Amino acid sequence: MNAYLKQLVELVEIDKKIDSFEPRIEQIREDLDAKLDAQKDLEAKIEKHKEDIQDTELKKRKNELHLAELNDKLKSLSEKSGAVKTEKEMKALQLEEEIAKEQIDFANDEIERFDKIGELKTTEIEDFGEEIEAMQEDIAKVQKDTDKELAKLEKERMQVFGDKQTLMAAMSQNIIVFYEKIRRWAGNTTVVPVKKQACYGCYMRINDHTYASVIKGEEITTCPHCGRILFLAPQAEEEAEAAAES
Repeated sequence: MNAYLKQLVELVEIDKKIDSFEPRIEQIREDLDAKLDAQKDLEAKIEKHKEDIQDTELKKRKNELHLAELNDKLKSLSEKSGAVKTEKEMKALQLEEEIAKEQIDFANDEIERFDKIGELKTTEIEDFGEEIEAMQEDIAKVQKDTDKELAKLEKERMQVFGDKQTLMAAMSQNIIVFYEKIRRWAGNTTVVPVKKQACYGCYMRINDHTYASVIKGEEITTCPHCGRILFLAPQAEEEAEAAAES
């Protein structure tokens, strides 16, 4: 295997390590994020309850204003009753009073209902607040452990980035451009081994001429089917050497 190919094999392994950090970070943060999400859910419920209480208070106030109007109406009807002259007028007045009293009962029921809703929402807000307060200590502990693990991971990641920079500084720019061009679509399968005369990127069998070139390892060889960079897997390389000696 020539020096350029060895560098490419090493580079793709480094890139695999770099790409593995993101899911590792997510895994480390998983417990903390779950607890923070639970806290956010409770905070959202509190805000929603506060909005509901404001809406309930508004509806209650409208019923109280309506109730005041109805009481004024009853008072007015009572005053009119003294001036009634006919039975027909009396019945009409009594009907208005009955309707007004029914509306008053309904308004009082609504005010009572809104009071109960407000009390329930207020109690639930207090309960949510207590839950959040109880979560704080646990979240603080998990945050501390998470920060510690992330710091260790970040140190490891910086080391890997450093290794990549060192390697790329020693590589030909043309080789790097060639590698990056393939990596844009192949990702971490830019450089793949050949096993049993098959490309382990697309799993297609390569022809004898290409396979012979891979075995020699004197130049960079790409898969004729998918275009990935090929190298001979260690076991296949040993088998090829044994076959050549025999």
